[in-house]
Amino acid sequence: MKRCPWASGENGLLQRYHDEEWGVPSHEDRTHYEFLVLEGAQAGLSWSTILSRRSGYARAFSQFDPVRVARYGPARIDRLADDPAIIRNRRKIESAVGNAREFLSVGRQFGTFDRYAWSFVQGAPRQNGWRTARQIPATTPESDAWSKDLRRRGFSFVGSTIMYAHMQAVGMVNDHLQDCFRHAEVRRLGSARND
Repeated sequence: MKRCPWASGENGLLQRYHDEEWGVPSHEDRTHYEFLVLEGAQAGLSWSTILSRRSGYARAFSQFDPVRVARYGPARIDRLADDPAIIRNRRKIESAVGNAREFLSVGRQFGTFDRYAWSFVQGAPRQNGWRTARQIPATTPESDAWSKDLRRRGFSFVGSTIMYAHMQAVGMVNDHLQDCFRHAEVRRLGSARND
């Protein structure tokens, strides 16, 4: 079974994530918040490091419920900064809490955060046809625009590279390589949503 190179090794967590989640269009606000937390935590680290702590993040951040996380105060942040189940970077933890507050504000303005997010790709997944991993960009004009708008709204740890990874994670773009077994499957999932 041919996979994208980043998931073709022996790491079972990466393989499952690649095979079951990556690139699948999601329209759940909680999923968007989860990836804002996880992708922000990844900055400077490997994705496998974050995946191995995903359950710790779910516990630490109230199963990625932005309503609950938005109420976290300094004492809760102090406890999280000592939690070995997550990356104990205080700035990243504070960002996840602050972003939860902004996330809710965006949801109130647009009806859902999902509606806002998908507006950056005009509501439909971008279907790419890359042949090699080197062709996949780290950023795009869409991720640049989204990052800029999020920063304007008060979000942090939302640079263009982080937001492009978010777009890949929630299926706003299909970056599976053409010879990956998931490329056509994910394309069909994106097409079914638009039918």
